[in-house]
Amino acid sequence: MYHVLRQILRTGIRTEAPPAPAPEDVVAARLHEDILRILGRALTIRYVDAGSCNGCELEAQALGNPYYNVEGLGIRFVASPRHADALMVSGPVSKHMAIALRRTWNAAPDPKLVIAIGECACGRGIHSGNYATLDRVSSVIPVDVEVPGCPPSPTALLQGILAAIARPGAQAIPNERAVP
Repeated sequence: MYHVLRQILRTGIRTEAPPAPAPEDVVAARLHEDILRILGRALTIRYVDAGSCNGCELEAQALGNPYYNVEGLGIRFVASPRHADALMVSGPVSKHMAIALRRTWNAAPDPKLVIAIGECACGRGIHSGNYATLDRVSSVIPVDVEVPGCPPSPTALLQGILAAIARPGAQAIPNERAVP
């Protein structure tokens, strides 16, 4: 044993250079820095299902798994709109959910962001023009960013969140019928 310690002291500790960080880790670190730089704290989101088929909800829940780890990026989902910086809304707004969606939007403190996720929330889904819906989310409340897809992937949802916080008031996809 003494011989091995003497050899280590003579030659020193030889190691290779640490590996470069994975591209996903670099993107995650940049997103976390952007959130802290823009907001100064964690981003809190209230998820509202306004009548969807739950496909978008499943993808939004996937953001919390260890692969996407949005909690580690400083993004948290909250139960009350009074604690939310942003609303994430999915589905065509059913006539019965319009009042609840408006109340949720009114309860969120200013400044607030609204992210419409999925084809139905953007007014292009299979329920578009249905007698039981008011169509897109922007026909009920103002929308900042629309994330298309049926359902949109968790990566697309993260891009929509980043677009919303990076450029408040800007839209990822132009919405000609947005309510000011």
